[in-house]
Amino acid sequence: MPIAAIEIPFNPNILVGGSFSLSWHGLLSFVGVAAAIWMVSKAAIKGNLDQDLVYNTAIFGIIGGIVGARLVHVFDNWGIYGDDPARILAIWSGGIGLWGGILGGWIAGALYAYFAKAPVGKFMDIAAPAMFVGQTIGRIGDIINGEHWSRALDTGWGWYFTHPNSPGRLGAERFFGDPNRPVHPTVVYEIIWNIIGLFVITKLKGKLQPAGAIWMVYITWYSVGRFAIQYLRTDDVKFWGLQEAHLIAIAVLSFTIPYMIMKVRSADNSLDYDPNTDNRGAGRRKRDRQREQAKS
Repeated sequence: MPIAAIEIPFNPNILVGGSFSLSWHGLLSFVGVAAAIWMVSKAAIKGNLDQDLVYNTAIFGIIGGIVGARLVHVFDNWGIYGDDPARILAIWSGGIGLWGGILGGWIAGALYAYFAKAPVGKFMDIAAPAMFVGQTIGRIGDIINGEHWSRALDTGWGWYFTHPNSPGRLGAERFFGDPNRPVHPTVVYEIIWNIIGLFVITKLKGKLQPAGAIWMVYITWYSVGRFAIQYLRTDDVKFWGLQEAHLIAIAVLSFTIPYMIMKVRSADNSLDYDPNTDNRGAGRRKRDRQREQAKS
């Protein structure tokens, strides 16, 4: 047994009735989305952005996130849904994939903002901190639910799930033959990574350009952490020892890293100096005028 084995005794479902059930994960995911929208609205006010456009973009982002989250889950479990396609639409009785929520929301929101002629990059930047907060709240629901099967461990600290309906308990029985087998708290690792990431992008606010750079830092940070943590989870391996989340992280990093290398710069980069808007150019403008007067 690990040095510290923590018991998680909770029933993953708050309400169950017929074919409908409300889980803690579902409830806290909703709370996380609401918190993210509130943060974005506050940032929009502070940044003098059109709030109607911000809210409309958020709505499209939420719709795209729901669709993307469901699709990623379905693709990862096609062996189940391929035999019964009708279950794909029954999102209340199935799962979702966070990666799909992030990417689907990003694509749908950015497309709407682009065609609405909104400042896409600025919208992405104010969304980045809210994403970390929303994800963290949603992951608390994963802890209660006992979701995301993880590898067993013999040292350090871990947890085990004792409620008979807990997916974590069923997973321990399936993989290790012992429903009380302590496993890595991978969800907690991800929460810690997200909190550190939130601190990082908060410190970088206003220090990077162009608009959208903070979002790129956010999604790159998450991709790196998710890629590493994913090795402690027991999701189905697709090929080369990589799980679906690994492959998505690689795809995201193959875009964001080159973009950051080629585009992202410090906000006070001299190459982007504008003498008409930068007060630090006052002395230089005065010297230029003096030279022009001397020539005349």
